[in-house]
Amino acid sequence: MKLTFNLKFLIIFIAIFIAEILIAKYVHDAYIRPFGGDVLVVVLIYAFLRIFLKTDYKKLAFGILIFSFIIEFLQALHYVEWFGLENNKFWSIVMGTYFSVYDLLAYFVGYLICLTFKD
Repeated sequence: MKLTFNLKFLIIFIAIFIAEILIAKYVHDAYIRPFGGDVLVVVLIYAFLRIFLKTDYKKLAFGILIFSFIIEFLQALHYVEWFGLENNKFWSIVMGTYFSVYDLLAYFVGYLICLTFKD
């Protein structure tokens, strides 16, 4: 692993970040917002890290998948309450407040998308 700067992944990151904001602000459905947003968040984290890191893309994608799964399982334990943030709308949205198997599936789909971004 080495530090670098990758313009391609900066552009991908910005595009996905804007898409996530638009989804959060304007999409209020039962599929795109909850599932599509979770798929994209994995790719967003991946793209952000690839801006600065030159590393094995498969290992990085897998690490992000595991990280996402851990966060999801922490949601089942109501970890937002551990920090006293359950009444803070911003942090409740960012950290997540409930466990869903469908979120795990969405993270896995995001992981598969990350695998398409080869070096």
